Amino acid sequence: MSRQHTVEKIGGTSMSRFGEVMQNVIIGKRKGAELYNRIFIVSAYGGITNLLLEDKKNGAPGVYGRFAHNDDTWKDALEAVRARMLEYNRSFVSIGLDQEKADEFVNTRLNGIEDCLHDLMDLRSFGHFDHKTYLPATREMLSAVGEAQSAFNSALILQRQGVNAQFVDLTGWKNDKIPTFEEAIHNAFDGMDFSQVMPIVTGYVKYDEGIMTRFDRGYSEITFSKVAVLTGAREGIIHKEYHLCTGDPKLIGTDKVRIIGNTNFDIADQLSDLDMEAIHSKASKEMEQCGIPIRIKNAFDPENPGTLISCNYVSPTPRVEMICGRSDVIGIEVFDPEMVSKVGYDYNLMKSLVDHRISYITKTTNANTITHFVPSKKLHIESCVEDIKRRIPAATVNTIPVALIGVIGTNMKIPGFLSKAAQALYEAHINTLAVVQSPRQVNMQFIVDRNDFQRAQKVLHKAFVEDQK
Repeated sequence: MSRQHTVEKIGGTSMSRFGEVMQNVIIGKRKGAELYNRIFIVSAYGGITNLLLEDKKNGAPGVYGRFAHNDDTWKDALEAVRARMLEYNRSFVSIGLDQEKADEFVNTRLNGIEDCLHDLMDLRSFGHFDHKTYLPATREMLSAVGEAQSAFNSALILQRQGVNAQFVDLTGWKNDKIPTFEEAIHNAFDGMDFSQVMPIVTGYVKYDEGIMTRFDRGYSEITFSKVAVLTGAREGIIHKEYHLCTGDPKLIGTDKVRIIGNTNFDIADQLSDLDMEAIHSKASKEMEQCGIPIRIKNAFDPENPGTLISCNYVSPTPRVEMICGRSDVIGIEVFDPEMVSKVGYDYNLMKSLVDHRISYITKTTNANTITHFVPSKKLHIESCVEDIKRRIPAATVNTIPVALIGVIGTNMKIPGFLSKAAQALYEAHINTLAVVQSPRQVNMQFIVDRNDFQRAQKVLHKAFVEDQK
């Protein structure tokens, strides 16, 4: 374990502004040896993965979505990807991108993908090939090309700027060998001197389990984590287009939020559970176990040290570190007068959730009611509810659309925090439908009506951050 270098991830929105990222993050005031001992993991340019797969927010099908449903317009969708990729290439010519090489790279990859999809269509027409055997691999192949473009382009641009950058392609393009995750990383970096070379690495890795199949759209942070652990990084750094703040700057106001500064992995897990993208929970685990801290930085505010996520940090003074939440929550409420004192009742409910692959965010219980709060984007909620009704015919089962607000901090173990939060909501005439707090006291969760989602965050942020001296 060398502990000499950092592994740094740059997200898609930031990559789309690569000229600024190059000046703020990658080069800046650095010269000579200062440029090195840094490995960069890059995401696809903003919007590209949506076009290749499906829109992350509204689910509109891209190339994969159309191909998977036998929609011949997948060819048009692929051409739309090509046009957008070539447009990105043109946007980077002024900062040193060789457009001819960049365009050739895009066209070679997309032409290969098009040929492969045509061949799969031919195979499918014979009727003997189950789509389950080739659609996962198709999704993997399409996922990979976005990161391949951004990493290839970034290496070309940096080389033109005099940096000894090296394109590290982990996508396994036209390589029939399928290694394990660890083998893929070790093979890519074997013998590389990080003090002399700056690796620009695809966020996608082809390996035996399938990174998209296993982790879906959060895979680039998994790559970031695995590279950091296997190469023995001293720190992992995630460059985003914003700071990790006490609240959502767009909602609460940039003049009212504060940069958190320090927190720990436990709090990062709480944020992940509330769909906050500080760090993918599965990505942070190995780094936490290896004692590698993670720093969240604003790519466009390079002088600020950002937020350091470490193993043992606890705020020296009691404070709330973040107010956040999610409005895409459904409460699956089960009311049954016969459940009181019945051993294993909750087990039967969980069996239905497990069978329908639904994880819950939080739950509330009393003598005859159990409510699991789950993300509404889960596809199988209706069928899960029907399963519960069949399993427990005496129960009344309802689904309730709600919002969940979290008040989170490493040190909230003093009397009054819960009371203060409840009082602030009361004074704002916001009805609290449910409250959850575990004995560890790192996360108070308030279930409210969806119409109160934004206002509740503002009220709680004012009470715990803005009004604090």
